[in-house]
Amino acid sequence: METGKRPAWMDDELVRSIPPKKLEFLQQLFAECHGRSQKEMIAYMMPMMRRAKQEHLAFTPQELNAAISAIRKYSTEEELKQIDKILAQNRKKNS
Repeated sequence: METGKRPAWMDDELVRSIPPKKLEFLQQLFAECHGRSQKEMIAYMMPMMRRAKQEHLAFTPQELNAAISAIRKYSTEEELKQIDKILAQNRKKNS
């Protein structure tokens, strides 16, 4: 993913129907989770989820899947591993 400017995934056709405010939230979430340990990610994500709720940012499963697909498309191998780790944690939590 790119730093210092708008990441390419945010302009991908897959996410064109997602409101910019939601895309910016996801960008911040993924950028801040990059390189963190599992424990650090969980500590960071909890307040972010509260913030999303306060800002009335609810994501449909389709929006999340589209955003994840777009992010993966432009990610490095290291970033893909981090994404997979986040997704695996989420699946564990929800099962």
